[in-house]
Amino acid sequence: MTQSVEQWQAQLAKCRGSERGRLSRRLAGLAKLPQAKQADMLQRIGADINRSCLERQRRYEQLNNAIHYPADLPVSEQRERIKSTISEHQVVIIAGETGSGKTTQIPKMCLELGLGIEGTIAHTQPRRLAARSVAARLAQELQCELGERVGYKIRFNDSISAQTQVKLMTDGILLAEIQQDRQLRQYDCIIIDEAHERSLNIDFIMGYLKQLLPKRPDLKVIITSATIDPERFAAHFNGAPIISVSGRTYPVEVRYRPLVDGEQERDQQQGIIDAVAELSESGSGDILVFMNGEREIRDTAEVLRKLELRHTEVVPLYSRLSNAEQNKIFESHSGRRIVLATNVAETSLTVPGIRYVIDPGTARISRYSYRTKVQRLPIEPISQASANQRMGRCGRVAAGICIRLYAQDDFIQRPEFTDPEILRTNLASVIVQMLALGLGDIGAFPFVQAPERKHINDGVRLLEELDAVVQDQSKLMLTPLGRDLARLPVDPRLARMVLAARELGCVTEVMIIVAALSIQDPRERPQDKQQAAAEQHNRFADSDSDFAAYINLWNYLKALQVELSNNQFRKRCQKEFLNYLRVREWQDIYSQLRQVVRELGFALNSEAAVSDNLHQALLSGLLSQVGMRDGDKRELLGARNARFILAPNSKLAKKPPRWLMVAELTETHRLY
Repeated sequence: MTQSVEQWQAQLAKCRGSERGRLSRRLAGLAKLPQAKQADMLQRIGADINRSCLERQRRYEQLNNAIHYPADLPVSEQRERIKSTISEHQVVIIAGETGSGKTTQIPKMCLELGLGIEGTIAHTQPRRLAARSVAARLAQELQCELGERVGYKIRFNDSISAQTQVKLMTDGILLAEIQQDRQLRQYDCIIIDEAHERSLNIDFIMGYLKQLLPKRPDLKVIITSATIDPERFAAHFNGAPIISVSGRTYPVEVRYRPLVDGEQERDQQQGIIDAVAELSESGSGDILVFMNGEREIRDTAEVLRKLELRHTEVVPLYSRLSNAEQNKIFESHSGRRIVLATNVAETSLTVPGIRYVIDPGTARISRYSYRTKVQRLPIEPISQASANQRMGRCGRVAAGICIRLYAQDDFIQRPEFTDPEILRTNLASVIVQMLALGLGDIGAFPFVQAPERKHINDGVRLLEELDAVVQDQSKLMLTPLGRDLARLPVDPRLARMVLAARELGCVTEVMIIVAALSIQDPRERPQDKQQAAAEQHNRFADSDSDFAAYINLWNYLKALQVELSNNQFRKRCQKEFLNYLRVREWQDIYSQLRQVVRELGFALNSEAAVSDNLHQALLSGLLSQVGMRDGDKRELLGARNARFILAPNSKLAKKPPRWLMVAELTETHRLY
């Protein structure tokens, strides 16, 4: 006998909480269907209700399974205190150094409390590599297959099922899910891990959760952070309790070995080789080397392997490695291992067995210049907090040594913390992202640290200039072009050029120029060798356009790389006053752009672009950076009555044309 709508409605109380609302709406919608279809649809809904009831029952029964905690992790000792605090409060802040076990053990405590039954436990990580490896580790500890009780979801890849109780994901994935699930009904607990990184995504999620929590009193939120400023998070969530977990560490000796020391000057790669040699004399144990990016890791790995160090294995660690290569890090091994890692090893991942750290003291940090109005990705010195995080990686298993490839005075002068991304980002790109995610008005959004109003207005004006937003009855909305703009991983001005290039048949060249404008110029001009550098660089000059010089340089470098080995190429760059690391960075950003452009379905041109089309595409992003020559003077008159002259190294400096556009305005003793 089939059950009635009322009987199924009574059954809803036994369903999982995350599915109750949806199933209830489906039952209520039956009345709108023709009579003939109602019985069939009721049967289908009934099957889904039964499935949900059985799954809820199955999850309840799993509470009887004993969960084990590694005794050597500091977080295990505070298990009962952490569990009772989570039970009593909607939001809890847990502060502890990397290695304290908070990332892997807190989800297990949540499972013991019965979370993950009514909904799923969302567990966010700032990086894809961390999301995948933490999921694998947690599945191993809970003795289940990855994708069953524990799964992960990252861009282009996931391993989850209807049984998944703990879902590891990047913070970007959680943000994207908000668009489809405004109240995050599928989750009964959200763990935001590594919150101290204060990426834009993390700040967006924290602001959104602050608005959401009063509407979802059943939702638990756990914020975990290194011991960097947890009070700020507690204040944001109206005085949420903080639990501090100490990391169990051994003493670490810090040695400073600056690359520039008196007359002696070494490049970073040589500094790393020298540090490896020094540590080889200090005894056995693995070495962790921090690097700025993937290409740099590959190049350094090649050089270290050629040294054929005895009983030594060189292992890279970055996001785009295959699963098998990433898992290699966690396998036991004999002999010494040198791990070359990006920032992912600073906080998100604990690489086991590390006794020594080599820290060049730099990272790629995105910054917006309000003066030049461009977002850049310079490699710059890290903060003291980051340097100390890196140092702490080698005191986990025994007393360690950290070699810093910079001077102690340099360390002391560095800022204490890295600025949160919201304070060093072009707000035009923040506004674009918020509109794309449907997060509402940036001015009313409850940020952990709100940006200044004048900077918000500045961002809106720029987006209007780029045709990315429109005001609709005092509400800001993205245009179709603005939606595409939001997907490109560069400054909105530069992204606009790439979109214009699609229509003008010059996507390849514009991506080369845009990637170059996103970094510091790879052409170096040392103070004492200006003439020699100018002679080398003049080979790439174009008499009509400094932008075109980038394409000439790009083509030259591409041909060189085919012809030379990696090491020879590096030496040639040095000899010709080209910064090898920036060249690699340029190629990296170009590759990222090409990947997104393919996803957007753009055709890449194989024929060389027409010069006029190329410059029209660039102009679409530089409308407010046009200058007109003032009479016969070399001075140019720009927007907002700015008066500037061209930098002396510009091919057009001696005889500027009547009109021109500039990518950047830089003020020293005057505006260039």
